[in-house]
Amino acid sequence: MSVELWLVYLVAAIGLSLTPGPNGLLTLTHGACFGLRPTIYTVLGGGLGFFVLIAASLAGMGALLAASEHAFTIAKWIGGGYLVYLGVRLWRSPPPGIAPGSQAARPQQANRLRMFNQGFLVAVSNPKGLIFFAAFLPQFIVPGDSFVFQLLVFGGTFVVVEVAYELLLAGMAQRIAPWLARHGRWFNRATGGTFIGVGAVLTTASR
Repeated sequence: MSVELWLVYLVAAIGLSLTPGPNGLLTLTHGACFGLRPTIYTVLGGGLGFFVLIAASLAGMGALLAASEHAFTIAKWIGGGYLVYLGVRLWRSPPPGIAPGSQAARPQQANRLRMFNQGFLVAVSNPKGLIFFAAFLPQFIVPGDSFVFQLLVFGGTFVVVEVAYELLLAGMAQRIAPWLARHGRWFNRATGGTFIGVGAVLTTASR
């Protein structure tokens, strides 16, 4: 693989990461409610999820979903259902009402495994993401290069770009914590409603 080809892929990965999506919204929500440091777990979970998607795409699962209506239907209902579930939880959750880092906020921040799992599941629960990678990556695959090498290059590059972008989102979200003290319930309802909407749209998606 040439350096020139990798640079083109890097630019494409940056453009893809800047496209709004459920993981960016989840990171923004967690960053605003819990602060930057705990949200690192959300970001890392999402990064692992994207790496799994890229590995599955390179291995041919994206082509399978694109070819099989039944497989795609099952995957989109699972993914859409999880996003709706997450949205309902956000809608019903109490407002933070607290600036990140304060003593009273620590019990919410402590469950970092749940935040990691949410980031991971949101990333892998979108079958259209898998199909997108399956359509996107073949343009850069070099015949003859090993699967492991190309997975490390393509997967590693995208994950680094995505993690950097989401950390930036989480850091910026901390600035709205004082606003959350006054409007936290509406923030939860807005983000929860967005997740519900994204999940509902996903269940109507076609290949």
